[in-house]
Formats: sequence, structure tokens, C-alpha cells
Amino acid sequence: MKSVYLLAVAIGAGLALGSCSKVLDKENLSAINGSLIYSDSTLVNLNLNYIYDQNLPTWGGQTGSGIGSVNPATLADESYGDNIYVDGQVQVNDVGDFGTALAPNNNYGKLRTINQFLLDVKNGSLPQGTKNRLRAQAQFFRAFRYFDLVRVYGGVPLSFTPLNAVGPDARANDFLPRNSTADTYKAIVGDLDSAIAVLPGKWTSSSDWGRITRGAAAAFKARVLLTAASPQFNPTDDMSKWQAAYAASQQAVSLLTASGFGLNSSFDQLWFQEVNNPESVLVTGYNTSTGTNVSKSNGYDNSARPSYTGTGGGSYQPCWEMVKAFPMLDGKKPGASTKYTYTDQLFYKNRDPRFDKTIAYNGCTWPLNGNSSFKLWTYYVGTKPTETTASKTGFYTRKAVDPNVAVANAQYSGTDWIEIRYAEVLLNLAETACGTNNLSVAMDQLKAIRKRAGIEAGTDGNYGLQAGLSRAQLFDAILYERQIELAFEGKRFWDLRRWKRVESALNALPNKRRHKLLITLKSTGVPADFATTRDNLNLDQVYTNYFTLDFTSSATYLDTKDLNWLPQYYFFPIPQLAIDNNPKLVQNNTWGGAFDPLQ
Repeated sequence: MKSVYLLAVAIGAGLALGSCSKVLDKENLSAINGSLIYSDSTLVNLNLNYIYDQNLPTWGGQTGSGIGSVNPATLADESYGDNIYVDGQVQVNDVGDFGTALAPNNNYGKLRTINQFLLDVKNGSLPQGTKNRLRAQAQFFRAFRYFDLVRVYGGVPLSFTPLNAVGPDARANDFLPRNSTADTYKAIVGDLDSAIAVLPGKWTSSSDWGRITRGAAAAFKARVLLTAASPQFNPTDDMSKWQAAYAASQQAVSLLTASGFGLNSSFDQLWFQEVNNPESVLVTGYNTSTGTNVSKSNGYDNSARPSYTGTGGGSYQPCWEMVKAFPMLDGKKPGASTKYTYTDQLFYKNRDPRFDKTIAYNGCTWPLNGNSSFKLWTYYVGTKPTETTASKTGFYTRKAVDPNVAVANAQYSGTDWIEIRYAEVLLNLAETACGTNNLSVAMDQLKAIRKRAGIEAGTDGNYGLQAGLSRAQLFDAILYERQIELAFEGKRFWDLRRWKRVESALNALPNKRRHKLLITLKSTGVPADFATTRDNLNLDQVYTNYFTLDFTSSATYLDTKDLNWLPQYYFFPIPQLAIDNNPKLVQNNTWGGAFDPLQ
């Protein structure tokens, strides 16, 4: 995105005031009257832009402090990352999303900014319709922040006005107890319903690209209620929760479709179309500027590229288990397809087309830096890697890496992060339809996504999906589809967590560890000029005749110890530091307290 969030600054300071003399002329700028700011549309929108910039997630869906600052791909079976969550080492003060200090950048600091904005806009003198649209966008972000809290801790204190506790008596009066989880979800849905009622289906000006729409609010509401209906919050499989989530998903699809949203025709190129991209439901904008005050590159594109291609960082590396998870071209899982034989030696052959558009592997053609025929090599010669800085897993993530950006410009990439894609909206509809036993509706959404991906329809038109699946089997199929379609988009860990399947997914890994693929050039029988001719050789013959593949020995372990996700992590503890600051807070019952996060 190139325009909406260029001024990511705390407005109310001098930077915003220089262009607003029509409002502030002859006023004392050291003591600005708040009514002036919130009666001028330019200043109000700059304040709102600050809220956007402060609250929208960054690449990979990272949302803030604590668990929200960890790359979610490293918390499950997508990518390697050593952290306290998969090591079973979480302590009571480790998950700091709650906020343990007076700071503008924790969840409650951000909520205070939002609540102050809502109050000031309400008291300003702008036309009522303008006020409503401004407030609706802020209400969306209040819902966003509370959802970030409730999915981590369960119910949290709810505040809808800015607290201004000064002095010990006022501070004591503003101590708030935790609201129930049910009330927290109710408050989130209330804010989103208010936003849906007011916001436009699409903003008419391209300069407003990325602002929250009615459909984005509805899609987020569907995500929220899907989480509330999932086993983490719904262990008894309460059908009313599934019905509420299904209705929300139906509403989201209806509103988005009416406004021209839908699946982009291209699974891989959808990342590089910005204004009017039908798949972009909720986006975080970035730009390619190199100017000091307005520069906002995404950082991802440059970090994801192999370091030996230039300035790349070689991050976001898939583990072998994620690579192997992709289905075959006919939509069947590896080993289950009767049309396409799978072998680990030729793991890349006849896979779901999303495989080559998501995973960069040894010997693949990966257009980079304007070179349409560039080939990636990650093999070893003896103990020495071909790469200057070797991939830790043997793979890279190529999703959303722009092949047309030159290496010198990759650090300035402005590709937008799409937090909610239309594909997720359909997957949410599929899952909630399955939850309410509307199995044919669920199947239809999976077929639409697989059709766009390029999977073969098959003689039965099911795109590799088994006919006659039970509700439980279809739930599994939907989670599998989410794993593939939304790979490396920050969704896999949260899906496993809301289904209470993190430990089962990690325990299912061989030796309870994630693995790399170690490819070594054979010491005999290899042409002497292999290093200079390899790009022109048949890849199947190269893998068959010249490479040895290892993905099972201890040399391929990415984790240095067994993965260990603990059951109490489905609701993390309120930090003790927060409880010390507010004696009305009660700890979760899975961490020694009396608060039940399921109520």
C-alpha cells in the first residue's frame, strides 16, 4: 500500500499541525484545545491513521508483545524456531500481551488510545455521518485488541472509556476485575456489529485503500465467532456457538460478494495486486519510499530471500514436515494418490500447484532479481554447503516474494500484508458449515479453493476430496486445507490451538522434532563440471543419480530436544506483574487461580 498510512506518528504533535493553519491559526500551539482537533476532518483522520498503524498486524500476523511478537510459524509444524512455548518452559510472567506497565504500545495502552479517540470524536463538531464512520473504524480496532487478549487469556477487564487515574484514590477506583469470557466475546461482537452497520462496502477513493470496510468487519466477526465455537472455548460442542459462527460467516460472504470481493484468479500473484484486489479483505499497508518520515517497507520480502542472492536474510524457512504435507496434483495426500506416485527422493514431482508457489527447494526455478531462469541450489558437497550461508532446513518460503523486485530494492518492498484473505473467509464458512452439519456447503467451499489452486477436478468433480465424509472427517479436511492454503500466513498455530491439537501435531513429528532435508552431492559418479552445468540438467536425473537425501537421521533434527507443548498453554497466565498492579485481577484456574476461562 502506498498512501493510507504514510504518517505513522502520534498525532497531536507538531508534525500534524503544520498543514492545518485554517483550524489552529492564532491559537496557542503549546496548549491545543482538543475540541479543535476533533472538529477538523484532516486532524481527526491523522489521529485515526495512527490507530491503524498502531494496531494492524505485521507480516506473518504478528500482533504485538508476548506471544504476539513470535513468528507463529515457529510455534507449530511449519518452521523451526527455538522458543519457550514449544519447549514447555512458559513461566507466569512470560506472556506479556496483557501489559504490565503504563505504556502506549501494549494492548491496554492501545485500547486507551482507541477509547480516547472514540470519546473525542463523539464530542467533536463534525457531521454525524462522518463521526459514525470514524468511530466505526476505531470500534473495529477495539474489537481487534480485545480478541487478541481473549484468545490468549480468556476473559479480560473491559473498558469502554479512557481511564485517567491520577493519585492513589483515583487509581484504586479504576482497578477493573476480569469480565467473563462470554462477556468479552459479546463486547467484541457488539463493536463489530456497530462497524458493520455504518461502514461502506468499499471506499470510493483509491487513497482510502486499506481502510476497514463493512465486509472486513464481518469477516473478522466470523473469525472471532469461529474461535469461540472451536474446542478451545467450546469443549462441549455447543451447537448454538457453531450456529452463531455460521451465520456470521454467511453474512461475511454475502457482504463481501455484494461489494465485488472474491477469490483472486491467481494464488501467487494475488499478493502483488493492491487497490481493488478482490482477495484483500483486511490489509496492512506498506510503501516503497526511502524517505525518513514516510518510509514503511514490509521487511518480509528482503528477509525471505536467500542471503546469497544479495541482501536477503534467508528467514522463513519451511521444515521438511511442512514440505511433505502438500497434496499431489490430484488433491490426494502423498502416498494416497493412485494416479501420482510419491517418493521422498523426488518429493517435488506432481504436487498441488500451491507447492511450487509456496516452497522454494533445491534445484527449483525461482525467478528472483529480474532473472526469470534463476535456479536455487541448497545441497552440500561433503560438509560444505553450496550456499554462502546455508538454509537451515534446505528450503525457503517463496510465497509473497516479488520476483520482479531487484535485489537492491528488496529492502524497500512495499507489498501489503493481507491479514484476512477471501480464501480464509470461505474456509471459515466451510468450517462453521461443518460445525452445523451443513456438510455439502462445507465441501463446496473447499472445492472452490482447490479449483483456484489448480488441483485436478477428477472424474467425480471433488478435486481430490473424498465423498461422504463424516462431520469429524470433514473438520480434519478443512484444517488440512487451511494448513496448505494459508501456509506461512500466521494461521496454522492459532488453528491448532483453538482445536487443542498443538501437542498432538508436535507429538506426531518423528522423534517429536522438526526436521530439515539434508541433500548431499554424491562423492562418485558425478560429472566433473556439475557445478557449471547443473542448471541445464534434467532435475529428476540429478536427484536420482547425483544426490543423497537425508531427512530422518539425527543430523537432520532442527530441534535440539523433544517438543513439549503443555495443556495449560491453551489459556496462558495473566502476568503476575499485572496482578500486582491490579489486585482485582484473578489468575486462570489452570495456573493456580480461581478464574474459569471457559465461562
